[in-house]
Amino acid sequence: MEARLRTALGEPDARAAVTFLGTDRVEVLRFVDGDIVRYATLGMSAAPMADPTATLADPLTGPRAELVLSVRAGAADTDKVLRPLAVLAASPQVEGVVVASGASLDVGEPLWPGAPFSSVLVAESGGLIEDLELDGPMDPVRFLPVLPMTPNEAAWKRVKGAQELQERWLTHGTDLRDPLRTSVPLD
Repeated sequence: MEARLRTALGEPDARAAVTFLGTDRVEVLRFVDGDIVRYATLGMSAAPMADPTATLADPLTGPRAELVLSVRAGAADTDKVLRPLAVLAASPQVEGVVVASGASLDVGEPLWPGAPFSSVLVAESGGLIEDLELDGPMDPVRFLPVLPMTPNEAAWKRVKGAQELQERWLTHGTDLRDPLRTSVPLD
């Protein structure tokens, strides 16, 4: 996983590790590319995500993923996102959720000090970082971008759906990398 991240994003300039009781260690790596800072999880994909209603989790097959957050540098202390991002990455182990495109993940507190966001929308993989194929029968690892959502956007997404929210962002030219942006108009 780390080699794929380095190939796509370069050398990380910082990393932090978080371990939650009863879970595997999750690392968050920071990559700086000009005025963009990217935070990528490492360790979420160690085990496949299992359907919480399944009686027995398959140790080999099932979706695997890592999360990637991109923000503009300098406007906010976004390095404080390391722990909340690790919490989101641990959610499949802790809460038994399957993280996939279109899902909402919420940490219940600002993603970083002063952030107008406490949740993220999980976007489609395959853009910035290509999926990593694993030996069969294991599913590939998907590198899923996460897009910060304001509480109003998160509520609107629950009613209208992820696609509608993404179209709204696109229509209004929303800079999803702005760490201090306000909510898109939802009229």
